[in-house]
Amino acid sequence: MHYNLFKKYYSPYEPADEMLCVIKEASTAKYIVQQYMAAIGGQPALNSVQSLCAIGQVKIKASDFHQGDETVKAQNKEERGGFVLWQKNPDLWCLELLVSGCKVISGSNGKISWRQSSNQLRPMNTGPPRPLRRFLQGLDPKSTGDLFLQAVCIGEKIINDEECFILKLDTSQSDLEAQATPKYEIIHHTIWGYFSQRSGLLVKFEDSRLLSVNGENGDGIFWETSTESVMEDYRYVEGVNIAHSGKTSVTIFRYGEHSSNHKRELEEKWRIEEVHFNVCGLNKDFFMPPSEFMKEK
Repeated sequence: MHYNLFKKYYSPYEPADEMLCVIKEASTAKYIVQQYMAAIGGQPALNSVQSLCAIGQVKIKASDFHQGDETVKAQNKEERGGFVLWQKNPDLWCLELLVSGCKVISGSNGKISWRQSSNQLRPMNTGPPRPLRRFLQGLDPKSTGDLFLQAVCIGEKIINDEECFILKLDTSQSDLEAQATPKYEIIHHTIWGYFSQRSGLLVKFEDSRLLSVNGENGDGIFWETSTESVMEDYRYVEGVNIAHSGKTSVTIFRYGEHSSNHKRELEEKWRIEEVHFNVCGLNKDFFMPPSEFMKEK
């Protein structure tokens, strides 16, 4: 797929009206998303997918832990594990992750989302329903395309020798308020997508989010999370082009007036071994929260 004619249209412009700039950026983004949807398999193939099950492997490595002026050296050990993921739509999903003997189950049933690990005594509610970030790494191209339809094109950049268009999406204030809970508030949430000009595929995804959490003493503690995912090895599964491997880096900052600042970095390498669409018997009951959580409610 070639974009020479499109790039001519996209070339820098100097409109007198700032609103015209915004309109052109948005229409440019929609064109890029249309090419992405075509490269990923086209609407007929995507519309035929009602659910999925993905099985894969992960390798996770943590960096040094920085707290204040002190640095705790990491053992630089790479933990290995696997995961199984089920999805029926963006708000109905369940992920089971097992790494070095620790099992983590997270999910969303369309009303709430949660996370529970084998070393926790009780489930931890993570708030309103939400799509899983792993879907945006190539497993759910339809939701990815729908998401970036609201974005604007802000330029170009070379990623792994691929010339890419950059699409940017800032979450609206109304959506931020809808996702807030009495325990935390989302200050901002921005995503970027890097789409290959040659193939039309999404090759990189970035996500930046800032939360304000109410501390025990009433003071605000801020958590800033930055995620960067690179997708590779696209292969067709039943007519849908799925990324089968990639690398994700996560940086977490915590800071606040009365809390000790800390920084942590994680790196995950992942590989998809199997993908199955339209799984029989996958109904809403499959995505119910853990029974312990329901008792808490």
